[in-house]
Amino acid sequence: MIRTLLIDDEADARFTLRNQLAMSCPEIEIVGEAHSVETALNAIAQYEPELIFLDVRLSPGSGFDILKQVSEITFDVIFVTAYDAYAMQAIRFSALDYLLKPVDPEELREAVDKLSAKKGGEEEAVRYEVFKDNLEARNEQFDRIVLPTLEGFLVQEVQEIIRCEADRNYTHFFLQGKKKQVIPRTLKVYDELLGGLGFYRCHQSHLINVKQVREYKRRKKGGIAFLHDGTEIPVSESRKEGFIQQFMGL
Repeated sequence: MIRTLLIDDEADARFTLRNQLAMSCPEIEIVGEAHSVETALNAIAQYEPELIFLDVRLSPGSGFDILKQVSEITFDVIFVTAYDAYAMQAIRFSALDYLLKPVDPEELREAVDKLSAKKGGEEEAVRYEVFKDNLEARNEQFDRIVLPTLEGFLVQEVQEIIRCEADRNYTHFFLQGKKKQVIPRTLKVYDELLGGLGFYRCHQSHLINVKQVREYKRRKKGGIAFLHDGTEIPVSESRKEGFIQQFMGL
């Protein structure tokens, strides 16, 4: 059994989630509930949960305030949130799990199933460290991103990413220092995450850090972006104007 704590300021939301867990996840043992930052911190100290379902928005405060005040995170967290662009971006940058309200039972089951695949310990602590750092920035210019790898995960400085290249369901990350990392996620995932941080998808298969572009040359259709590391990346006709606008706006 997985000792679990539910943290949400809405009693109806806790009731619904409790019933969904009882029906879909019999391995979950709900040892307590909390409705605020203060009651959550007390419940964590009292029950020592292995898993917390954590609402992002509490009144007053937020689920993030709880994580900031816990000296050592020894439990897994599945965030439960209504749509919040900034919160979701911070969560996704740290490769953490979240569920959108209203919670879908199948997605709930999938989130719980993922727990057994996690390594926990120091690796999970690193994920939360990145998450806390990005939250404290509060400017959507996240400095670090957690990249899941075939062996575990990598914490990467965003501005050290030169470019990303699609390879079916994988993405090749090319990093400063001539390093390369294969990530088992599609390029679409990182287009959505990095698109607002100075990266541009100039081609169906290529996402580049625009600050790494040294020169651009037009062609009859599209063009070529020349990067500082000597790489030449095609710019498709349909994405050319958007690329030029972002490049010239640096």
